[in-house]
Amino acid sequence: MQPDGDASITLFLCGDVMTGRGIDQALPHAGSAELYERYVRSATGYVDFAEQANGPIPRPVGFAYPWGDALVELERRSPDARIINLETTITSSDDYRKGGRIHYRMHPDNVACLTAADIDCCVLANNHMLDWGYAGLLQTVKTLRGVRVATAGAGRDRTEAEAPAILPIPGKGRVIVLAFGSTTSGIPRGWAAAENRPGVNLLEDLSAATARRIARTVQRVKRPGDVIVASIHWGDNWGYAIPAEQRAFAHALIDDAAIDVVHGHSSHHPKGMEVYKERLILYGCGDFLNDYEGIGKHEEFRGDLALMYFVSMDARTGRLSRLDLVPLRIRRFRLQRASREEAQWLGDLLDREGKAWGLRTRLNDDGALSAQWGTQG
Repeated sequence: MQPDGDASITLFLCGDVMTGRGIDQALPHAGSAELYERYVRSATGYVDFAEQANGPIPRPVGFAYPWGDALVELERRSPDARIINLETTITSSDDYRKGGRIHYRMHPDNVACLTAADIDCCVLANNHMLDWGYAGLLQTVKTLRGVRVATAGAGRDRTEAEAPAILPIPGKGRVIVLAFGSTTSGIPRGWAAAENRPGVNLLEDLSAATARRIARTVQRVKRPGDVIVASIHWGDNWGYAIPAEQRAFAHALIDDAAIDVVHGHSSHHPKGMEVYKERLILYGCGDFLNDYEGIGKHEEFRGDLALMYFVSMDARTGRLSRLDLVPLRIRRFRLQRASREEAQWLGDLLDREGKAWGLRTRLNDDGALSAQWGTQG
């Protein structure tokens, strides 16, 4: 479908959504609480940590509860597509990964927690998608498709794992989501989907040759009016440094594969972002929903703060036209509007990390951040 002459497409993007463990225990259909972690043997322990830190959590909470104030912003801004990295299996499988330190799962009857936010696409190419074995992965895909949520990045074989999610945007075109995982995020090589084996769409490396292979995939699926998103789970959980190979790979995806947005995630906090040739690169979106409250570690990174990324592009060219960010904080497993001081802290962070690339932010009266780049502003 050709886009209208003045059409723009707006995406909602965010980082890791982890609705398992403690959050699953607070939802209406809590699954088994048994864990196989070194220090915490029951998922209810994470509920206890959060309540000790920030006060009681009413249980059971409604399916919309974890999204909190994010739902107000989604309704107000009405993005054309909503894309998240789901870092939690949706399964009742007990086939936990031996040797894994953490195992995320949400009971399938709690999938309404995702549909409550009208999520359009869940990216699954990450280092928790086989926490509960092949059965857990396959049940996750089946459950999401059962509620008409598209998936990308994992499946019952290589063909399904590599297949893009195609999101039609009436009157504007399509959003094509390609999802990839990198071993740099902790994904074992053995998790790669194969011809006759379930798994994730794992990148061999971050080389120019790999970018060219992705380019061939884009050439097969892209039509006029399509916006192409490359969603990549890569890098360490903590720290702001952007490895040179990540930046070179992101640039190659734009130069050689005609990618319009690079949606990077894995870091537990927001990292720097770049506008390269009028295309947006998010190197790390940070956690969006998790059950980490009350766990005293890495406080200097403010992992309790989250960002909603509203990315607007010219539907005809894919060029970035506007980028708004809504700061939130996680309290009692629920997203709340960040204070003005917290929003400014995030703005200063993004300014510092994006300074070398000419990117800066402005804190608006409504508490949201607007990004500027190049010669703007």
